[in-house]
Amino acid sequence: MSDNNKALFSEFPSVSTEQWMERVTADLKGADFDKKLVWKNLTGINIKPCYSAVDKIEKLQNTGENSQALVNYRNITVTSAKNGNKLAIKAVEEGMNGIIFTLEENVAVSELLTGIDLNKISVSFEMTSNAVAFVTDLVAFAKDADLKGYINTGIISNYVTTGSFDESQIDVAAELVKLTANYPNFKAITVSGTEYLDSGANQVQEIAYTLNSLVFLIEKLSVKGVEVQAIFNNLNFKLAVGLEYFIEIGKFRAFNSLLAEVAAKYGVAEVANTITAKTSIWSKSVTDAETNLLRCTTEAMSAILGNVDAVLIDAYDKEFKNPSDFSSRIAGNITTILREESYFGKVSNPVDGSYYVEEVTSKIAEKALELFQAIEADGGFFTAFENETIQAQIAEIRLKKLKLISQRRTPMVGINKYPNLMETVAADLLSEGATNNSKVLTPRRASLEIEAMRRKTEQLVAETNVRPIVQLASYGNLNMRKARAAFAYDFIGVSGFDVHQEESFESAAVAAKESANSDAHVVVICSSDQDYDETAVDFIKAFRAINTNKVLLLAGAPKNMDELTEAGLDGVVNMRTDVLVTLASIQEKVQKTLKS
Repeated sequence: MSDNNKALFSEFPSVSTEQWMERVTADLKGADFDKKLVWKNLTGINIKPCYSAVDKIEKLQNTGENSQALVNYRNITVTSAKNGNKLAIKAVEEGMNGIIFTLEENVAVSELLTGIDLNKISVSFEMTSNAVAFVTDLVAFAKDADLKGYINTGIISNYVTTGSFDESQIDVAAELVKLTANYPNFKAITVSGTEYLDSGANQVQEIAYTLNSLVFLIEKLSVKGVEVQAIFNNLNFKLAVGLEYFIEIGKFRAFNSLLAEVAAKYGVAEVANTITAKTSIWSKSVTDAETNLLRCTTEAMSAILGNVDAVLIDAYDKEFKNPSDFSSRIAGNITTILREESYFGKVSNPVDGSYYVEEVTSKIAEKALELFQAIEADGGFFTAFENETIQAQIAEIRLKKLKLISQRRTPMVGINKYPNLMETVAADLLSEGATNNSKVLTPRRASLEIEAMRRKTEQLVAETNVRPIVQLASYGNLNMRKARAAFAYDFIGVSGFDVHQEESFESAAVAAKESANSDAHVVVICSSDQDYDETAVDFIKAFRAINTNKVLLLAGAPKNMDELTEAGLDGVVNMRTDVLVTLASIQEKVQKTLKS
């Protein structure tokens, strides 16, 4: 072999899996490999830290094709045909090639779509009434144009969020299939799965329940005389996309593969469906809302690499106000930049062959198929929802997710970690907490419980005109006191209190005296374990001799907790501390002090 044809890195010896494991085992110094390095995802799959050719991962078939004509949607709420048209024209001028019109009232199709080239722009419609009349006018208006897009009558999403299924929607769907028969790129039936993920479900559940609802619709529509092939050719799936980057990529690829399997069971070999990915509600925040831009970016990347046909990115401020022109424009630019400058959607299936992604895809598909079959065996989608099996299964995963967030094991920037302490948020923008109804699904933000805690702080500030002050009183070992002060700063900052920078003292005695006499409402002791062993009890006793009202915490995990509590310590903050429980307790005591 000539130098020009020399294989890359051939001068380096190959490393076997056994050699790699030997080195890792040595580096772990006796720690458990599975606990330290194997990721146990809430979908029920275990993901290894390393994959190689020897793993011989079996690739799934029919995982989809990376869209070369990716649709970048903007959602427009139509209050009038004139205003809706104006906003649509502006969106096209700003580079959008897809518009989703949310119709709140009857409007004239000709007025709404004037000036929009239906051969280039995908137009989709979200509406819960008068769909047949509207689509009749739409088809007449489109004439010989290549009409692209979909219509969503909420046939599934309305059912799972209200608990009431409207049988008349089946007749509507059957009629829409007939009306759009000459427009193969316009999908008459939208099956939504966003409500599952946004209610706290995992990716396996989202796939399985969406396919279960599809089977339910096929059975209903078949009774109305709609051919199965026509049903599959008229399908648009609307799926949410969350923050677990590679898992979400695998989710969309697994969904495509399982959809092909379901179609095959009905004797359908070719499926001409579309998938529209929408950024999730679950992952968004009201506090430090600009962080939503980063979340939307990684979510869009996952969806595109997962081979979706269209992407809808919500404006970063949508969760607490009507999106501005600026935030809507920025949202649309995310997909444009990914597509045009990062070449997403311009290369063929870039993740195909990746051992990691292929393994994730296969495992998700396997788990989703098991759940899908279990639901079908127990009577199918409608039965499972009516007896609240689906709701209970989602609730179980939701509670696990919320626990991980409250324990900060699932970090969410601006929510439970790295709060923006320069930011003030009006109380009325923050949630009062989650309202649970076991009979239906309620799309929500994961941050609602933390928001409710923050809301109490903002209400307290409004009532007393005082924002509680937190003092980080440090002494002793330099490295440890700074590390623990930084941790406490981040941890307590979630509450919305005024957390001051670390204040160092020459000794525990001085720190106790000065912090007890300061203006702070909360004091956090920050030092090393050795310093705590030697001085923490004396610190607390000296502090309490001067002040009994302040909240006194310690950053760390001392062994003599009972002794410290007896001396007057209110609690600790460390890696195992539950942020909600701890901050709620602090709030309660501070509130009593301020109001008295």
